[in-house]
Amino acid sequence: MSSTPHATLPLRQVLLCGAIIVTLSMGIRHGFGLWLQPVTQDMGWTRQTFSFAIAIQNISWGVFGIFAGMAADRFGAFRVLVAGAACYALGLAGMATAPTPLLFTLAAGVLIGMAQAGTTYAVIYGILGRQIPAERRSWAMGVAAAAGSFGQFLMVPIEGRLIGAFGWHTALLALAATVLLVIPLAFGLREPGFGGGARVRAPQDQTIGQAVREAFRYRSFQLLMAGYFVCGFQVVFIGVHMPSYLRDQGMAPQVASYALALIGLFNVFGTYTAGVLGQRMPKRTILSTIYAARAVAITVFLLVPVTPASVYAFSAAMGFLWLSTVPPTNAAIAQIFGIRHLSMLSGFVFLSHQVGSFLGVWLGGVVYDRTGSYDRVWMLTVALGVFAALINLPVRETPIARPGPLPLREAA
Repeated sequence: MSSTPHATLPLRQVLLCGAIIVTLSMGIRHGFGLWLQPVTQDMGWTRQTFSFAIAIQNISWGVFGIFAGMAADRFGAFRVLVAGAACYALGLAGMATAPTPLLFTLAAGVLIGMAQAGTTYAVIYGILGRQIPAERRSWAMGVAAAAGSFGQFLMVPIEGRLIGAFGWHTALLALAATVLLVIPLAFGLREPGFGGGARVRAPQDQTIGQAVREAFRYRSFQLLMAGYFVCGFQVVFIGVHMPSYLRDQGMAPQVASYALALIGLFNVFGTYTAGVLGQRMPKRTILSTIYAARAVAITVFLLVPVTPASVYAFSAAMGFLWLSTVPPTNAAIAQIFGIRHLSMLSGFVFLSHQVGSFLGVWLGGVVYDRTGSYDRVWMLTVALGVFAALINLPVRETPIARPGPLPLREAA
């Protein structure tokens, strides 16, 4: 069920092009928190206004991720990546030039959300699932996730320096030009099987509707979705609001930039480690441990005095746990349901992640504007971490039983 057709692209080419695309797409995204104060102060908007736009971005990413996954599974990832890169450039340019909160939300929220749906994990993981054998799939997903983490380490300091040197408008336009590099890289992921060659066929030629119904009736899929909801809430709240939280605590602006960069650096090791362990250990155990460790790390951070040293230590710890949920979650989906609809099913799970992201970033802005503090949301992230650690334990990773599976064969 989880086998893959004969690879049509070289392994190194798939990993290199996929990794650079994720590095650019996720790296730019992780720096959006750096724009919160410059944009709101210059435009006279509240933090809730900016937070709402980023919250819409996360929901848009999740919703369009399902359709991007369907398109990638049906037509191949190349077209989806090209369209995603174009939307990304338009969205960043729109952020730089939007005169009203509504237009800013359409650019930063809807357009960039659509772009991220077409240029990040669900689409790239679909290629990895089709091109890489099951015995190396979790490792390859760890490599791709590590690339996204390296993108944060690489791009966040660059974005901070661009803002400082040229202002936030020009910095966004520079990023809009940079993200177009995804288009030539997408040619390295153009799968010959889509458009005339071998195609992946599911057991019993399973339709999209059948795949969706099967997944949503399966309890383990529901539990993975619930855990990913928590992941989204935690990482997006911290990624967007921690720079402002640190400024409120009297920290210099560069502390936030270095903190986000450290999260990205240590997540390179965390995601790769999670991918490697996913080949050797139950993925539910890895996920439960990650969520429990997050709860502990956040609790300790809230209890100790806020200093540059404590911020950097927290960033390193959270970095190791940041996107390390991605490889075992997606590898578990592939292991349970197979690869035919992997991008789409990953998109549904990611939608849950993005609903959590919406609430995390939006509630952070709402609670701060009403109370002048992020404390209540920090405490909620701890409680959710404990919840996610518990609900991942019952996940069953064995391939789902289907009567009379048919072998993979060429499409008509």
